[in-house]
Amino acid sequence: MYILGVESSCDETAAAVVKDGKEILSNVVVSQIDIFKEYGGVIPEVAARSHLEAILPVVEKALKDANLTWTEIDSIAVTHTPGLLGSLLIGTLTARTLAILHDKPLYPVHHLKSHIYTNWLGDQTPEFPLLALVVSGGHTQIIRMTAHNHFEIIGTTRDDAVGECFDKVAKILGLPYPGGPSISQAAKNGDPKRYHFPHPKLTSPNRSDHSYSDLDFSFSGLKTAVLREVQKAVGKSISFPSYELKNLLTKEQVADFAASFENTATDILIENLKKALERYPDTKSICLAGGVSANDLLREKSRTVFLPDKSLSGDNGAMVAAAAFYEIESGVHPTDPYSVSLAPRSAIDRPLGRGKPKAYSPLGRYNFS
Repeated sequence: MYILGVESSCDETAAAVVKDGKEILSNVVVSQIDIFKEYGGVIPEVAARSHLEAILPVVEKALKDANLTWTEIDSIAVTHTPGLLGSLLIGTLTARTLAILHDKPLYPVHHLKSHIYTNWLGDQTPEFPLLALVVSGGHTQIIRMTAHNHFEIIGTTRDDAVGECFDKVAKILGLPYPGGPSISQAAKNGDPKRYHFPHPKLTSPNRSDHSYSDLDFSFSGLKTAVLREVQKAVGKSISFPSYELKNLLTKEQVADFAASFENTATDILIENLKKALERYPDTKSICLAGGVSANDLLREKSRTVFLPDKSLSGDNGAMVAAAAFYEIESGVHPTDPYSVSLAPRSAIDRPLGRGKPKAYSPLGRYNFS
């Protein structure tokens, strides 16, 4: 089965063709990182416009690289939630239109589900039940899977995602965007024990539904702790973010702060993952997923788990196609391309359109019939 996967949830325009959920025949990614380095973060409207320019050439190249024609493609999969609304809109409208034009089944796929399924691409085959630590710029969750397409969130961040925390600490230290690679590069020359930062211990309910899990994460306080230590080091109470710090911190100080922060952040992730493993002793596999899974220190501390190839850690179309394949294997039916809904925020364990958040239909007032 040949599936075309389309991804445009944030700042990567991507398409890929995957055979039988395992073999990547093509994987084309156009990144907007160079555009947003100047701004220190993603600007949603600019991201959507960039997707609009790149999406069709990316899809065409994915087909060409796979040496396939439209008649040989069995299904189309696309990320429809969560993400930036404008970016999601470009991807879903493109996939819907292609599905209608070429009469192909369409599978809208959850973004986090796709990240998890990078662990099935290639020769890897995790066993159930499993625990997946999903870590990215917008998400930090521990998800339990008992079978394909069965997800339970057992731990989530209460504030910042770990990738977001990396970006904010990079700004504090005057390092360029994106923060993850910048922090890791600076940390190579630093002392991870130079500064001692807190490991938040959560003891009270703080979710929107008032539920509580001691497997939840909190990274906002870690970011603040770094800022306070930096203020002490430079002898000034500088607000965040401040580009003055580039001239106030030495290279050695930046390296030590980066190494100490990276060590603490990855320790927090591993601590909760170990706690989850103790709670679910029947776990047969542990998987890492998401952009932060490319972090070398996190990989070093996670030697016994399934790890996606670094090239697949970020957003890409191959992971979307793989996730759709296992949906099909689980008996999920395709969606009418005229009625695909999307949402900027949607939990992986909650069907879109039920309760909050309210689903948004890209059809609007337009009739394609």
